Amino acid sequence: MASINYFHSRIVNFEFLILVIIGICFSKLHGISDSHLSLDYYKKTCPSVEGIVRKEMECACLSDPRNAALILRLHFHDCFVQGCDGSVLLDDTVTLKGEKNAPNNKNALKGFRIIERIKNRLESECPETVSCADILTIAARDAVLLVGGPYWDVPVGRKDSKTAGYELTDTNLPTADEGLISIISKFISQGLSVTDMVALSGAHTIGKARCVNFRNRIYGDFKRTTSMMNPISSSYLSKLKSLCPPIRSGSSDNNETSMDNVTPNLFDNSYYHVLLKGEGLINSDQELYSSFLGIQTKKIVQKYAENTIAFFEQFAESMVKMGNITNPETYVNGEVRKSCRFVNT
Repeated sequence: MASINYFHSRIVNFEFLILVIIGICFSKLHGISDSHLSLDYYKKTCPSVEGIVRKEMECACLSDPRNAALILRLHFHDCFVQGCDGSVLLDDTVTLKGEKNAPNNKNALKGFRIIERIKNRLESECPETVSCADILTIAARDAVLLVGGPYWDVPVGRKDSKTAGYELTDTNLPTADEGLISIISKFISQGLSVTDMVALSGAHTIGKARCVNFRNRIYGDFKRTTSMMNPISSSYLSKLKSLCPPIRSGSSDNNETSMDNVTPNLFDNSYYHVLLKGEGLINSDQELYSSFLGIQTKKIVQKYAENTIAFFEQFAESMVKMGNITNPETYVNGEVRKSCRFVNT
């Protein structure tokens, strides 16, 4: 048995080594720690940018705390597809196929009107100056802060893309039923580490998931990862099944529930406690703690469950790192859009 465990450990370590090498290669391809970005980029051209974004986000989160999660998800989906370039905000046109209606985005992304409202305010204050990519990045930081999460300084200076990556949404974005190694590879291909992945997954503490994304989980291994002798877990599973019947249907597929069923509107470390109990709503979340391949991720989950400050510090660091994944083409052929929905004409 000892020799089997040793062999298994060597295989897992080898797989992580391969993924790290891939990450080094891809981090050179993407704009990690991009030299075009700085904290004072708009100091002279639009000094009020952060104040305007903050005010609009305050209004959005006061009207519905759910809006914080919507903006955070938009930012994530933007950065993982050809970098943080605002491509996720583009509408379909005769000459451009946007990302909004791609399978992994359709019915999953909202909050576009909030970003467009911020853009309109900034166009009145500082015309043709602040990119949509920067607006989304700043708004994501404020979204986290306004529901109890950490603050971090946001480097700015991104340009908006004139293209979108419809096909890349399928290959780059992690999915709800994906295995741990596959998810790790997608993060590492963006130049993000395993630690970044576990920390950024903590954003699900304010997220919701649709029935279509957690059906396999609740009718699959949910009972295996939880102690069904616990009446609370059993009651929770029954509630989920009533919301999401086993047979797919258009009427139930888009039913939503919180990924953190304890403090769904507060950005805290409750998400990791949910994973420790085996009650992660989607398979890809619970894999962080329950997968037999998750030797490293399990330790990180336990660390963040025990230490909120450690989670907050790493989350802030990882968000800056993700926000620095830029699209190099935008510095050659990019622009500052007048409307985030359309390329300038």
